Amino acid sequence: MDHKEYLFLIDETIRKGRYKDNWMSLSNHKTPTWYFNAKFGIFIHWGIYSVPAYANEWYSRTMYDPHHPEYEYHKKNFGDQKIFGYKDFIPLFKGDHFNAEEWVELFKESGARYVMPVCEHHDGFAMYDTEFNRWNAAKMGPCKDIVGEIKKACEKRGLTFCASSHRAEHYFFMNMGRAYESDVMDDNYRDFYGPAYLCPELYSDELHRTTADTFSNIAPTVEWLEDWLVRTCELIDKYQPSILYFDWWIHHAAYKPYLKRLCAYYYNRAEEWGKEVTINYKHEAFPPTVATFDIERGALTDISPVPWQTDTAIGKCSWGYTKDNEYKSSRQIICDLIDIVSKNGMLLLNIGPKADGTITDEETKVLKEIGLWLKDNGEGIYDTVPWRQFGEGKVNNSEGFFQDNDEKCFTSNDYRFTYKNGFLYAFCMRPDSDSFTIKSLRIRGDHDFMIGDVHVLGDFRIKNFNRDNDGLTITLNNKPESDQPLCFKIEII
Repeated sequence: MDHKEYLFLIDETIRKGRYKDNWMSLSNHKTPTWYFNAKFGIFIHWGIYSVPAYANEWYSRTMYDPHHPEYEYHKKNFGDQKIFGYKDFIPLFKGDHFNAEEWVELFKESGARYVMPVCEHHDGFAMYDTEFNRWNAAKMGPCKDIVGEIKKACEKRGLTFCASSHRAEHYFFMNMGRAYESDVMDDNYRDFYGPAYLCPELYSDELHRTTADTFSNIAPTVEWLEDWLVRTCELIDKYQPSILYFDWWIHHAAYKPYLKRLCAYYYNRAEEWGKEVTINYKHEAFPPTVATFDIERGALTDISPVPWQTDTAIGKCSWGYTKDNEYKSSRQIICDLIDIVSKNGMLLLNIGPKADGTITDEETKVLKEIGLWLKDNGEGIYDTVPWRQFGEGKVNNSEGFFQDNDEKCFTSNDYRFTYKNGFLYAFCMRPDSDSFTIKSLRIRGDHDFMIGDVHVLGDFRIKNFNRDNDGLTITLNNKPESDQPLCFKIEII
């Protein structure tokens, strides 16, 4: 189909379907049960930017910006931007050792329940087979349908396949290449570099942190918006993802009518497939009952009335692979996972594979350690709902985006709670003795709930427990040797 035919299909599907392209119709679309129960997923940032492997996954933008060190780094290591541009990394992006089966096996071992590759990042290179972008991994670079192979491996192992598209930002992303003589100015590559719309408001690398009616004076063209809609709907139809994730620029006012059409099309198509789906969005791109709110590298400070998600990375400095990235520990991520779930959220954890298609040793180690912990303690994570309070103790998050690189200084007095099937799960965030007192579970009066038996998950044994006016005190036979969070399973009667 060409663009005109696809646009007709989109509008016909909306006309015939239950969901219409307005917020009233789209509101109260239910968060998928599978998603809410899954709690933990894997994000994948893999693309051309893993070849230079310098600074971060925004290299395709900053290599053209004289205000960034990537500009000089590129000239020194690869040549002038007019001679060796971003397009010239494509033949070097071979993915010789990419193996979707091995990737997904590792994700399953980590305890993740859903997997979300970035199908197209801001750089405009599609990691999937598409009719609308000749610059794609099926025809260039690895010459494989990377997204298709990941989907197939997920389905084989019972993990839910999801998809992310960051194409909206490509409208301006390479714009600094238009400020001087570079290959971005060559019309032979216009379909790769995009409009690269150049204006002072879109110079800053802080632009993605803007939340208010983003760049309302800088509107993408109707041609661009229709092309974005068609490409995204093709991705939906071809791979049938159970979540569709967007980055921030869809919050632009010009996208709103197209977002409504996209959302109505996706939800109607999902009904045809018999699938539960949702959309992940940032800032205020959607009303809260239409799709699922996502906080990039951050969290909430209390229980949300509706399910939400944090997307973050094991790597601290970049979503994609870089040679000098720093990595979080498994303990830090496990603590974040517990905290997020206690507040009615889900965690989407990113990895950034190398250009050859291998996953770094650091990320592999973290994923395996998370998996070992979830093997013992996942009962208190999967399929749970929030307790009447998320936890106790003095340590909490700083609310908002880009807040989670530093590990929180939890102590043995910090707890997080979840609930399932008559049991309260209480996580001690840093066990450092054989005795634990949960003050929130003190006896409050004759009308308070009662506690039956108490167990501890994992290879631990309880010596005794006692509940009084000070709290529920639990004593183990031995002090835990690990500082990984400890989970108590408390029967409510």
